[in-house]
Amino acid sequence: MSRPMRIDFVSDVSCPWCVIGLKGLEEALARTGDLIEADIHFQPFELNPDMAPEGENGAEHIARKYGATPEQMAANREVIRERAASVGFVMARGPESRIYNTFDAHRLLHWAETQGRQAALKHALFEAYFTNDENPSDRAVLVKAAEKAGLDAKAAGEVLDQGLYAAEVRAAEQLWRSRGINAVPAVIIDGRYLLSGGQPPEAFEQALRRIASEPVA
Repeated sequence: MSRPMRIDFVSDVSCPWCVIGLKGLEEALARTGDLIEADIHFQPFELNPDMAPEGENGAEHIARKYGATPEQMAANREVIRERAASVGFVMARGPESRIYNTFDAHRLLHWAETQGRQAALKHALFEAYFTNDENPSDRAVLVKAAEKAGLDAKAAGEVLDQGLYAAEVRAAEQLWRSRGINAVPAVIIDGRYLLSGGQPPEAFEQALRRIASEPVA
């Protein structure tokens, strides 16, 4: 008999380690087979909530925010590219790629959960940003991702145009911050266990099996 397990995946669609972490978690769940009945909910987190609408050059942003040199950034991009490739994801962003605000993407993800297509949209948004180097704050990009995820394009456009779910996303962001989440990805299982960072499938699998063996609270 499989154990029901609620998994809250706190992340941003512009976070490369969130892609790696999600792919690692999904692989770990596949490896655990019938042991776990996972119920995944994607929770909002903005890495750059104050980013201007036009975005910012990624290399300039990272240099300013973290003091990284071009050589360090290039090495980091290669590490991320290799880790992503190891879990079947293509990272194609380079030093000229831009960083954008992702609030509208989170509003769309909130709506997608009500439609039962949240995971599909999350993957579509990751691909749009990291593989296709597209702007996740652009309405056309978001609607296209929604359509790819099996959602109604017209309804997605209405969510964006009417500012729907803004209050819900802000409340969720505040909730997770109040619970001490200040870096992503953060994977919270059954509201009790925290797994942090873009861990490999093996690490997630080990943790999942250990948690699944414990009594349900």
